[in-house]
Amino acid sequence: MEYLGDPWLVAALLGSGVIAGFINTLAGGGGLLILPLLMLTGMGPALANGTMRVGVLIQSLEGVRQFHRHGSMPFNTLPGILVPTLAGALLGTLAASFLPTDILEPVLLGTLVLMAVVMVVKPATLVAGPDEAPRALASTPAAWVGLFLTGAYGGFAQAGVGFLLIAVLAGQLRYDLVRTNGLKLAITGGFTVLALSIFAWRDQVAWLPGLLLGAGTLLGVRLGVGFAHKVSQRVLKWILLVMVVAVCAAAFFK
Repeated sequence: MEYLGDPWLVAALLGSGVIAGFINTLAGGGGLLILPLLMLTGMGPALANGTMRVGVLIQSLEGVRQFHRHGSMPFNTLPGILVPTLAGALLGTLAASFLPTDILEPVLLGTLVLMAVVMVVKPATLVAGPDEAPRALASTPAAWVGLFLTGAYGGFAQAGVGFLLIAVLAGQLRYDLVRTNGLKLAITGGFTVLALSIFAWRDQVAWLPGLLLGAGTLLGVRLGVGFAHKVSQRVLKWILLVMVVAVCAAAFFK
């Protein structure tokens, strides 16, 4: 309960939750803000990693609800997409509860650099055209592998997983960015349930700060979903590119 006795810390957790919820709805990288903040409160990496999942779960549930309310949540394709992702997440989460999460940082950074280059040089590779129909997962085995590996990374580290999901959902399965972000939040919610259960079992969750973060993400997600449905795909593409470059720069200069 000591968190409630520090109004500045409460404000920081709520405010960072709003920011993380907004940018995670439109692109990704919110966890790269949340994880260092939690560690600044004195949490170790494992406890911070587990605590962050509370806010992520709340964010994901609210995001799915908001995208569904706007009619842009393709639930019919979700079960098949969840199978490889959850399988990977189980493996990744078990590993994360015993291993340091920073060992996968080069994987995320390499993926982000590649995404930034592709978006500048050949953006159609990552962003579907306006008349392009999504591909079936059954006919796209590379996407199945990509979802499994992304689930493993998400279960292991969480931070930055939204970018990896966008690369698979938009780049390989060819969903537009609005539906990609809806599916991304649904998938994240699915493997966060699994991850949070394992972290809680390992007593690696601080519930109060996690719930404070989650309260902030509720507002951030609502703002993000509303914004996503008001702007064009071109604007969303540039927001994604800016976030990818920003996260790459933060990783290089930290």
